[in-house]
Amino acid sequence: MAHKRPEPVQVVKQRRDAALNALVDSIPYIKFLGIEFDRRGDELTAIMPFKDELIGNPFLPALHGGATAAFLEMTAIIGLSWATLWEDIESGQLEAEALVAGKMPPLPKTIDFTVDYLRSGLPRDAYARAQINRSGRRYGSVHVEAWQDNRARPYAQATGHFLMPSRDD
Repeated sequence: MAHKRPEPVQVVKQRRDAALNALVDSIPYIKFLGIEFDRRGDELTAIMPFKDELIGNPFLPALHGGATAAFLEMTAIIGLSWATLWEDIESGQLEAEALVAGKMPPLPKTIDFTVDYLRSGLPRDAYARAQINRSGRRYGSVHVEAWQDNRARPYAQATGHFLMPSRDD
């Protein structure tokens, strides 16, 4: 019995990156903020490169709280969506090519989102990672931490609860 040869690693990486890019590009606000996502396997790190427009208090200077909150929320939504899409793509239930062609499944909807500002965000690049506490058929819970120079010293964190889209949508 002949087994199907596995796909080359580069082909798999390209397919996963294309699916992630399609997901990120489906949210215009991410592009507005300049947020990028670095994928290593199934782990995502969000990066918000510094821009002068993100400063809220020019006297300190400090990142605007709204930019920080949006960064955390976008990280949570993409992290939760990617975890769901990852399973579907890897199991073959969803073709990455369909995502690239614009057949994006609905995104989770925010029920509530609580941000803790731990210190001022400095005028430099920011990074964030989402940890999914629960992702069920109806409900998802995510914790996000954002840091700048030292991951052990986050400048903000958030917890969000999301209504998961129906698989039939």
